[in-house]
Order: sequence, then C-alpha cells, then structure tokens
Amino acid sequence: MNRSDSVTPTPAQEQAALAWLSLLHDRPSAGDQLTFSRWLRADPAHAEAYAQAQVIWELSESPARSLAAEEAAALQGYLDAMDRPRRPQLRRAAGALAMAACLLLMVSLGTGWQPQRWVDDLGADYVSAPGEIRTVTLADQSQVILDADSAIAVDFSHGQRRVQLIRGAGFFSVSHTGDPFVVAAQQGEARVLGTQFEVRLQPHGAQVTVMSGRVGVSASRDGALQILTAGQQVAYADGTAQKLHAVDSEAQLAWRQGWLTYYKSTLADVVEDLRRYYPGRIVVLNDELAARKVSGSFPSKDPQAVLNSLQGVLGFEQHRVLGQLIILR
Repeated sequence: MNRSDSVTPTPAQEQAALAWLSLLHDRPSAGDQLTFSRWLRADPAHAEAYAQAQVIWELSESPARSLAAEEAAALQGYLDAMDRPRRPQLRRAAGALAMAACLLLMVSLGTGWQPQRWVDDLGADYVSAPGEIRTVTLADQSQVILDADSAIAVDFSHGQRRVQLIRGAGFFSVSHTGDPFVVAAQQGEARVLGTQFEVRLQPHGAQVTVMSGRVGVSASRDGALQILTAGQQVAYADGTAQKLHAVDSEAQLAWRQGWLTYYKSTLADVVEDLRRYYPGRIVVLNDELAARKVSGSFPSKDPQAVLNSLQGVLGFEQHRVLGQLIILR
C-alpha cells in the first residue's frame, strides 16, 4: 500500500495491533496465527496499525524497558505502602515487562496507569494533577501555588511550620507568624520567616529560586546555610550545594501565569517540564537530541503545540501512539 493511500487507524485498532504484536512475540499457536491473518486482511486500517506498531516497537523498545521497570518498582512500593504482603510475582513481572515492555507500557497508558503518582500521593496533603496549577491556602494563611503534577505534605506542630515537597514544584508566599517556615526537598531544606520563593525537585536534588525576601538554603538537614535574596537561585544534590547565582526570577517563575521560559536549556530539560502538563508519556529517544539547546517562551497548557514548535527548529520526528505516548527521535 502506498503511503498516499494509507488509512488512519482508530485507537481501538492501534490497541488491537499492539496486542497482536505482543502475542506474536510469544510463541503463538497455529490457530492464533490464522486468526491474526484473518484480522489483518479484514480492514486496511488493521494492516496500517500493525505496521505502525512494528515501527514503534523498534523505535521505543529501549526507553520503554526503562519506563516499565520504573513502573514495576513503583507498583511494588505502592503495595508495600498499603501494608500488603510482598508479592513475589511482581518481581517476576518485571522480567516479563523487560521482554515486551514497549507494548505493555503503551497499552497501560490508555488506562491512566501511573503507580509512581499513587505512591507519592499516599503521604500528600495537597496534590495538583498533570496540567493543573493549583493554589492552596495553609492554616497560617501562607499560600502555595503548586506547579502541574506536584504534591506536598504539611506539618504545623512543635513550634515549626514544615512542608515536604514530594513531587514537582511549589511557589511559597509565606505569612509572618514568628514561627520558622521550612520547605524540605530531597536531603535539603529552605528556611524562611516571610518571603516569596520557589522550591523545585530535580532528578537528583532540588533548586530554590527567591522572588522576594531572604531564604536560607542547606543541602542537608544539618548542613551550612547559604542566604539567598531576591533574584538569586541555588541548586543542590546528594548533600552538596552549588554556588548561588543571579537569575531573572520573573522569567523563571512565569509558569504561574502559564508560560515556560528557557534560555539555552536542553531539550531534555524542556521535555521534563512538559511531562508535568501532558497526561501520558513523552520520551526522547537519543542522547544527542536530548542535549540540543532551546531558548524561548512557550504556553504550558498545550505541550503538543510546544513540541510542534520545537520540531520546526530542531528537526526531530514525532511518533504518537494511542494518543498518550509521544516519541521524539
């Protein structure tokens, strides 16, 4: 069939094609092969869906193996957190996921499968959904603006106001009560009395950006404090803080108004942000593409439009599966 004569499969046909591809990789019977042949010939869209499934398998097997392993580990953590008996079959399931991870992951996307969020949310007091910017007023009248797909736990006791950033990022407008206000993220903390600042989790640590006032940041609970003032930022990881530096805090924090702003940032960093606004998955297939630099301001509410804009500049390809998985290569 010529590309010009191709048809567009429906999501149901795409799912069926992925299911057939999974079955055919697992020693199908003669009856299965005959049934598959009949299904393939029944509709031109079936053949197109199956051809796309084969391409996606080749494109995404490696990153999907990693994602599927993460999901299996997250699900085990969820079961443990619910105080259920440990299930040995889950560990065996990780091996099965490694064999056909791409397909299993893509099928699961259609059902909203996000075990890691379940684990995080068990201990959270306030949560924002993917794509949602949520404003929360705490008991002391301090306000927290949660970035999309974020979660915090709050503990106001023992003469201290303490917030644990569990996922994502939060912008804090702290009321002055005389009690310390502490935001814990990874191993470090940000301590204030009255100010406006953001704390954002990163892959191996966190980053603090100050809009106004003064914030003391330590890379570990008992570590030395670095004092940040308006327009300054510092990142820390594994108990070690980087040197603080000046930033355009208005641009850095424009996500509160629905804008993501970058200056010579990597595509990997941009995609990491977009994942919080996209209900499915976005995967960058290779390191060279992930390292390309990006500058500009983009509307956060439309991740697909951002990717389309970047595609015109960087020249990568996009592959969409089941309306939930986007692969960049």
